[in-house]
Amino acid sequence: MTVTAVRKDPQALTMTLDAEFDASPERVWQLWADPRQLERWWGPPTYPATVTRHELRPGGRVDYHMTGPEGDQPRAFWEVREVDPPRALFVTDRFANADGTANEEMPVNEFRVAIEEISPGRTRMSILSTFPSTAAMEQLLAFGMEQGITEAVGQIDAILAEDRAAV
Repeated sequence: MTVTAVRKDPQALTMTLDAEFDASPERVWQLWADPRQLERWWGPPTYPATVTRHELRPGGRVDYHMTGPEGDQPRAFWEVREVDPPRALFVTDRFANADGTANEEMPVNEFRVAIEEISPGRTRMSILSTFPSTAAMEQLLAFGMEQGITEAVGQIDAILAEDRAAV
């Protein structure tokens, strides 16, 4: 499986997911940079994502919704803070109301993506999520965040395998 570790640190208010891929950092970066590729993995298999805005630049915004098995469509967006292709991405992740405004009833978190080559053709991607409070961390984990991100990232190997099959 792609995901090699998930570590939660309640004292630091963080959760870190590590994954490794048989791909270059540039190829792993494309999974974030191309909205159609992002849709293929961002969101667990039962809640696939649809990206409706994709401004992957500092000050930009990425809007998306996920469609659940019952047809529900929870919405969210990223406020993009830092972009350093193909190495890093830093965003504030927020739930959204139907009109795209921030849902103030749901907690906010930030996540930092680090992409590094660990050997030729092998790349590690780490996603460090930081929560504003213990209550926010507990609420998001109870909401299924750990399982959701683990299942979502677990879909990346199949996308990368298509690249190898096409060669």
